[in-house]
Amino acid sequence: MKVHEQIKAYIASQPEPKRSDMQELHCMIMALMPDAKLWFLSGKDENGKTVSNPNIGYGFQTMKYADGKTKEFYQIGISANTIGISVYIIGLEDKKYLAETYGKELGKASVTGYCIKFKALKDINSDVLLSAIRDGIAQTSDHSQL
Repeated sequence: MKVHEQIKAYIASQPEPKRSDMQELHCMIMALMPDAKLWFLSGKDENGKTVSNPNIGYGFQTMKYADGKTKEFYQIGISANTIGISVYIIGLEDKKYLAETYGKELGKASVTGYCIKFKALKDINSDVLLSAIRDGIAQTSDHSQL
């Protein structure tokens, strides 16, 4: 199954109103990143064991680890969770940045070093979420290729 089909099936598998919120969020991110590489991670490891929630990824970055190894990964991700939706902004160096910069203005959301969790889109300020996503894209883009 192609990534677009996996994403469509994953969003369709969610109960309402989470399904509509996930679809709207997907469209919002695609409008910000129309040419972005799309990822779909099933949440299963190589043995088929569930190790995380499935997630949709957008964009591309090469993450560099302290030991010198690198890994190709997405910049922005979304995932359904038991209480709502998680938005991941991967690769930010300052783990306090999201909470300090956007936490108070987001609305009913929990903000960690790279994750913004909320129950429903109606509970948060979507413009502030989009600003956080734009900021994450800018901070994790390889500007040498722009």
